[in-house]
Amino acid sequence: MRSLLRSLNGLVLAAALLVGAPALAATAPVGGYTVVKAYPHDTAAFTEGLFYRDGFIFESTGLKGRSFIRKWNLETGVSEQERIVDSRYFGEGIVDWKNRLYELTWTDETGIIYDIDTFERIGEFSYPGEGWALTRDDKRIMMSDGTSFIRFLDPETLKETGRIEVTDHGVPVRNLNELEWVKGELLANVWQTTRIARIDVKTGNVTGWIELAGLLKEAGVTGTRDDVLNGIAYDAAGDRLFVTGKLWPKLFEIKLSSPQ
Repeated sequence: MRSLLRSLNGLVLAAALLVGAPALAATAPVGGYTVVKAYPHDTAAFTEGLFYRDGFIFESTGLKGRSFIRKWNLETGVSEQERIVDSRYFGEGIVDWKNRLYELTWTDETGIIYDIDTFERIGEFSYPGEGWALTRDDKRIMMSDGTSFIRFLDPETLKETGRIEVTDHGVPVRNLNELEWVKGELLANVWQTTRIARIDVKTGNVTGWIELAGLLKEAGVTGTRDDVLNGIAYDAAGDRLFVTGKLWPKLFEIKLSSPQ
């Protein structure tokens, strides 16, 4: 998930994954996808958070001095509304709750609260450790922090109410990144990989993996530096699943296929 500041760590992780390190010991079933449609995506967007609401994509990006939150038209890619994040912060994941938009920052232990219609900053909240990504169901907010743990937050107070460790047959799945709640399960990008974990939040177990390596070629990226897969959004009314990556020129609507 991180910027060039963590490129060395990223290379170490990537090398570990290539030799089958426990961070991605994929013993749960692995499924694929088919592309339904491709949409334009801003190649300057260092994507950290993504969600779909009322016909628009809401996106947050990272890097200090380059972080923003944006609401954009899915069909055209044109920004309808945008706010630059204070240059002190490295922007991270976002989620909507009623008339508010919550945003994490990476290492400042500070979250920002905006009015979702105007993007006016209306408050702050705090949390210990790093902030990576957010999503929600209709009762709680879920947060990743780069570890194998998912935190649960009260959506009104933003205080932690519990957490689970995500494991695949007992092996912790670290570097959990962008999140999305889809049909009763939690989807999570795993940083610097081409896989999304499908997580049972009652147990923390990975019930399956979604392998998206083929999207790199379709997006025209290598996925070996900062242009990694990151970003999941779901249109519940239309039953549409969207994925993208950092600095990618495209956002894809995909349909999942059963494990082979």
